[in-house]
Amino acid sequence: MAEVIRPQIYLITPPAIELGSFPQLLARVLDAHEIACIRLALATRDEDTIGRAADACRDVAHQRDVALVIDTHLKLVERHGLDGVHFNDGARSIRTARKELGTEAIVGSFCGTSRHDGMNAGEAGADYVCLGPVGESTLGTGERAPREIFEWWSEMIEVPVVAEGALTEALIRDFAPVTDFFAIGEEIWRTDDPAAEMTKLIAAMG
Repeated sequence: MAEVIRPQIYLITPPAIELGSFPQLLARVLDAHEIACIRLALATRDEDTIGRAADACRDVAHQRDVALVIDTHLKLVERHGLDGVHFNDGARSIRTARKELGTEAIVGSFCGTSRHDGMNAGEAGADYVCLGPVGESTLGTGERAPREIFEWWSEMIEVPVVAEGALTEALIRDFAPVTDFFAIGEEIWRTDDPAAEMTKLIAAMG
């Protein structure tokens, strides 16, 4: 029988973090679980706040050989010694980032529920494509990325695909055979013990 490869975890930070405590919390999650990559995804537009958070998270991540990418802010990647950038606009910014950061940087994008946008991002040079939300959400249009898209993608496209948004144990169990990564963020940070919650979600992969 062929070996079943379990999806990897792509960890997303909360939209707001407390620098006095979050690095320690992040370290506990990284020490407890194998994490492939972290996305710093802060809601603030304050450059100083983002920069200080990037430095703190980078130190924790790189001490454990985990890559750290930043959401949207291309110009902060090299300044803060990060590993790449994540966009939310499909293929639009991929080529610019690739030209500026080179071939070694990680460049990825969120493409919503659109297979077409995902394919365009892959063709533009994305290292991965995020599709979602997978679970039920009242944010945005509420449209969900169905399992069929992931199933098709995993069979037809070489670019890794990431399942993101409103994940539950049941959804993780269902999508594990058809995705390369699960993007986990608020699913664990809103709980009292993020590392323990991550244990439950990983166990759901089977």
